This record gives sequence, C-alpha cells and structure tokens, in this order.
Amino acid sequence: MALFLVLPAPVAVADQRDEKLDELFSRLAVVEDISEARLLENIIWQIWHDSDDTAVQVLMREGVAAMSAEDYPRALRKFDQVVQISPGFAEGWNKRATVQFLLGDYDASLHDIRRTLDLEPRHFGALSGRGLVYIRLKDAALALRAFEKALTIHPRLPGAEYNARLLRKHLDDNKI
Repeated sequence: MALFLVLPAPVAVADQRDEKLDELFSRLAVVEDISEARLLENIIWQIWHDSDDTAVQVLMREGVAAMSAEDYPRALRKFDQVVQISPGFAEGWNKRATVQFLLGDYDASLHDIRRTLDLEPRHFGALSGRGLVYIRLKDAALALRAFEKALTIHPRLPGAEYNARLLRKHLDDNKI
C-alpha cells in the first residue's frame, strides 16, 4: 500500500509583504528608461492592490469603481470596510486616504497616509498624496519634503517630479 503525502501549496503573499517588491524597488531606484520605470511601477501597483482575502478584493474593486464614478461617499464606505476587515493591508488605507482627499477631509487623509506608510514605507503613491494634501493646506515646505521622499523611492514619478520642481521654484522665489 502506497502512502501519498500531500503538502499544502505555498501561500502566495500579496500586498506590501510580497517578496518580489524588494527586487522591484531596487530596480525602480536606478532605472534610467522611463518606459521600464512605468512597467516596474505598474507591477508594484498590481501587487499592492492584490489581497489574499476575497472579500477585500471585492470591496477594493467596488471602491475603485465608485471613485471612478465620482461617488466618493460610496467609495469611502467600501474602503472603510477594507481597513476594518484587513487593517494590515496598506492599499486599503491609501485608497481611503485618496477618497478623503477628494472629499476635502485633509486631516483624515493625512491620518490614513500615515497608516499606509507605517505598513509600506516605500509607498510612493502615499508620499505623493501627502505632498498634494500639503499643497492644499498651503504648506509648500512640507509638500516639497513629501515629493522629494517619493522621488528617493521612485525617481521617475512624473507628478512628484513636476510638483517638486514647482515647489522648489516657489520656495526660492519667496525667500527673504
């Protein structure tokens, strides 16, 4: 009589804990080609958006769809559920921060950006979002700091490059 030992398949880790991210971020930091940088960025975003929890996946899709339809209250409810179900999922906090920004609740947005960065310190999207919040709060120095931090992680991030350049000029023009 033969015995078969069935071992569980290795669990694929998704989100900010994915082992592939270290290599992707290493490449992103040094890549010169803008097309390759976009490709690496897209892969990182795909990993960040992925969750092993089916309920979180559904809520994320519904929240993103609500954001696309500019139904921000509905999107906020979906992302509230995501962070309640999966408080260790960085992208849930980031998406909720984005919706709060769009609703004009900058303090709540900054809170959720902090939560995102606690879970994924390399989250260039959250850092760039922090810069946008500080622009709205009219704090050019903090905005520039956020964009520059994002650029240390993703040197080819177009929005961060553009905003950092404008903020540097603004701060230089306003020196006493």
